[in-house]
Amino acid sequence: MIGISTYCLIDEPLPVALDRLSGFTGLIEVMDEGPHFIDRPELFESYSADFILHAPYHGMNIACLFEAVRRASVEVMTDCFRQAAKIGAAVVLHPGYYAWEQEREQADRQFGKSLAELSRAARELSVVFSFENMGDMNFFNLRTPKDLAIIDGTGFTLDVGHANLNRCLPEFLKTKFCHMHIHDNNGKRDTHSAVGEGEIDFRPVMTAMRRKHATAVIEVKRFDGAVASLRALEGM
Repeated sequence: MIGISTYCLIDEPLPVALDRLSGFTGLIEVMDEGPHFIDRPELFESYSADFILHAPYHGMNIACLFEAVRRASVEVMTDCFRQAAKIGAAVVLHPGYYAWEQEREQADRQFGKSLAELSRAARELSVVFSFENMGDMNFFNLRTPKDLAIIDGTGFTLDVGHANLNRCLPEFLKTKFCHMHIHDNNGKRDTHSAVGEGEIDFRPVMTAMRRKHATAVIEVKRFDGAVASLRALEGM
């Protein structure tokens, strides 16, 4: 199933975004921060759509060497899990980053601690979560397929636009993923453009999605671009 992220309506209040998107799709991914931060899970009871939550990421770093920051980031993710459990939603997380190349081994150990804590919380709450691959940004975890080892078999969300920025989309399409973020770009900037506005060939993307029985959401900046992307992908 192909859905839409509330990212395209982040300037609108969350109820408005849900009302508009529910007229186009039965799968909505909520950007759980800023204007769409979830503090009233009962809001979702009036909608028949299936939901996925994108956990907060601004200011978060579950691989941080500063233990207080790492613990606080895990607590924010865990709180997102609690909201997801009430809504019946899966959760997508960012995998953290390190500030200096020399810190990578330490950051990997910190990430491992966070992964263990988050996995335990997810089991207790009966929540499914996955990590998404990141764009072409130095020192972010999980940018290429070889980096998948760090998540140790945890669910994987393939961000198509990010993979294109790192020039490894074909390789990522061969990996095991359960969910997709779909947006286009020119291979140079993470523009979150509508399908067809960049250089990505989405035909193999759709083939891989269907072959792996994955879900997907369109994660573009504009509402009209999200609707146009949905129609373009449904025709592939």
